[in-house]
Amino acid sequence: MQNESVPAQMLTEFHQIEEQMASPEVLSSPDKLRSLGRRYSELGRVVRVYQEWMTARDDLAEAKEIVELGGEDGELFADELPGLETKFNELDEELRNVLIPRDPDDSRDVILEVKAGEGGEESALFAGDLLRMYLRFAELKGWQHQTLSATESDLGGYKVIQVAVKSPQPPEDPADGVWAHLKYEAGVHRVQRVPVTESQGRIHTSAAGVLVFPEVDDPGEVEIDPNDLRIDVYRSSGPGGQSVNTTDSAVRITHVPTGIVVSMQDEKSQHKNRDAAMRVLRARLLAAQQEAAAEEEAAQRRSQVRTVDRSERIRTYNFPENRISDHRTGFKAYNLDTVLGGELGPVIDSAREMDERERLENAGE
Repeated sequence: MQNESVPAQMLTEFHQIEEQMASPEVLSSPDKLRSLGRRYSELGRVVRVYQEWMTARDDLAEAKEIVELGGEDGELFADELPGLETKFNELDEELRNVLIPRDPDDSRDVILEVKAGEGGEESALFAGDLLRMYLRFAELKGWQHQTLSATESDLGGYKVIQVAVKSPQPPEDPADGVWAHLKYEAGVHRVQRVPVTESQGRIHTSAAGVLVFPEVDDPGEVEIDPNDLRIDVYRSSGPGGQSVNTTDSAVRITHVPTGIVVSMQDEKSQHKNRDAAMRVLRARLLAAQQEAAAEEEAAQRRSQVRTVDRSERIRTYNFPENRISDHRTGFKAYNLDTVLGGELGPVIDSAREMDERERLENAGE
């Protein structure tokens, strides 16, 4: 380890956050506590390895000093020296790896949006299939989910649905976070199958889009000037445009500087719809800020997720062959039914491994 200052600074920050999390001010604010807890977890892995590295370094230095002095103790420690050197070298390599810059959002929760695309009603049904796949995957990971907004199609699919996926507590390792897994799902998902509306038994191709945004832990992370917002209220409507509410409870918020529009109507309370809309707006603004920063500092953050074209076709689900193919990583398997049942791990792992290789290559440049 050539430069010890970086992990030493992270150890200092770790202890500072530990003190902040015990303060009455933070304990009384769930948002601040979760935001600090996320950073605390990110630092925890580095701190653990760094402390083990320091112990191994000191043990090795002490053993070398005793060996140089000679005598019986010197002979005894001479036998232990190779093992101490091996342990130190292993920890030195591990410390180098944990210090490679990660996506700082890996431990964040996410807001997942699935939208029907080409293919009409079949696309909406496929959007529903994708949603169920993600929710089953979330359940297998022990995550929680909450539907923020949904517009159903006539046959029970979704024209668009927004769901918050949340870990019950910040993960000890950021790599176990919700964003660390689901960020790779952003893009166009294509399906090949015989639609339920097809009477001739012909295979059709349709698509659905997935957007994934890291959720803002603390509203203070994203500054929003109230004067930049245009808020409209109206009556909720259902399929066909019929009114499903007699009060103006639906809310549409437009962030004028960026043109981002978020609408919510699922709750009967205007206040709840407004809170949900602001939650999605913050996530979208955070993603927009990060994408702008990534463009300015492409060499610093070349993560596959940060540079992916959101309109890119990333995956194909072929029902006749029971095949799933990821076009970014080359992953292919013939267990589509299992994947749609929530066993999405190997598919996501292929993207995570590709991203990991790229980060290691960039760190070595």
